[in-house]
Amino acid sequence: MKILENIEKKIKMTPQRAAILKYLEGNTSHPSAEDIFESVRKKYPMISFTTVYNTLQTLKDLDRVRELNIDDERKRYDPNVNLHHHLICNNCKKIVDIFIDFPLDISEEEAQGYTISCRHVEFYGLCPKCRKTKNKGQGNRNRD
Repeated sequence: MKILENIEKKIKMTPQRAAILKYLEGNTSHPSAEDIFESVRKKYPMISFTTVYNTLQTLKDLDRVRELNIDDERKRYDPNVNLHHHLICNNCKKIVDIFIDFPLDISEEEAQGYTISCRHVEFYGLCPKCRKTKNKGQGNRNRD
């Protein structure tokens, strides 16, 4: 489901909300509310952070974005609500999508009475850029 698809029927469309939706459409950077606010206010300087945050909450309630709590410093948002998982860099916090379905058969006993509505697997490590930087730093130390 695309984020903009039939959204006008669900929320009152303002130029600011349209700019937020346009920013999110196809965005794979998993931006924070702060990232979205900084980008959108370049075109709409009078937009408030509250407008961005409330729009994200509405989109979350409508299942048009997923709120990711995988960054200790801030929530991130993913406009791709289809089943997928994430790779997260421990250093720079870059997040990339993984489109692999893992068969997770959970017995009733293991589910402990929960009705499972969603699943999400997170992988943590170093992205290529941070790994390269780290290896350069180690290489320099080995020369000392």
